[in-house]
Amino acid sequence: MINNKFKTDTTFINIAKKFTVYHDERIAIIDHLKKKDTMPVSSIKADAVLIILCEKGDVTFFLNNKFYTATTNDLIICQPQTIFQKDHASADFECYGFCLSPEFAKQLFLVSSNNWKGRLFFENNPIIKTGEEGKNIFQQYYELLKSKLMAEPHPHQKELINALLQAFIYEMHDVSDRIKKEPNNFNSSTNLFNSFLQLIVSTYPKERSVAFYAEKLFVTSKYLTAVCKNLSGKTALAIITQYVIQDIEYLLRCPEKSIKQIANEQNFPNLSFFGKYVKRCLGVSPKEYRERILKNSLL
Repeated sequence: MINNKFKTDTTFINIAKKFTVYHDERIAIIDHLKKKDTMPVSSIKADAVLIILCEKGDVTFFLNNKFYTATTNDLIICQPQTIFQKDHASADFECYGFCLSPEFAKQLFLVSSNNWKGRLFFENNPIIKTGEEGKNIFQQYYELLKSKLMAEPHPHQKELINALLQAFIYEMHDVSDRIKKEPNNFNSSTNLFNSFLQLIVSTYPKERSVAFYAEKLFVTSKYLTAVCKNLSGKTALAIITQYVIQDIEYLLRCPEKSIKQIANEQNFPNLSFFGKYVKRCLGVSPKEYRERILKNSLL
């Protein structure tokens, strides 16, 4: 299992701490990060919920190998276990925001047991056009949170921070609901689907068989696949493969790890099996994929 707390030296939150004005085990405040404050690595896996407002300029980046551009007043929301790769930032780029540990976010219902649609929505739409009004709302909450977190500790500080973040989350849900324009109807199938997603995300290395997750969820593989297909349009195996490949792509971007080490870390029985799996999913061998990354980085 992945340790989701802010403790591992190679994780995003520890890198981001260099740019924070406040951080504890639950939350970190990123204050006016500029282009010159570049990350020391080109590709990282987010181990936190990242909520950032692009205050000035624009920035381009990849999330789970999908290309995005954020401009002034855009809100960037990054889920835990998302693979982030920097690309380019304009000379006047500036942003600010905060990071939440996955456990803290769950307590605040940001990644709740009945919010799988929200998770999928933000995975597919990590950039929200807030406009001037949305930017002002974000700024108000940000400044208030920062001031309360940096103030002298008092008996109800945690409760106050929780209340402020929950109020902020409701505001963001209203924004996303206006974009999604979908009713939130939850039943046993949606709860099962959400539990399935949470189980995949929290497992490392990820098991590749539907049977493993079905057994953990006390259902048959056939039923789990039917629920996934009905709610997402994808089979359970396709969803599992999507998350497994995200992990593999991230590791292939880490030059310090050999392909054999990656295969072992991901619990593949041998290099040949690993190579065929990657080739089937990505269209190229692990070596070719890594060479392509190196070539692109030199352009």
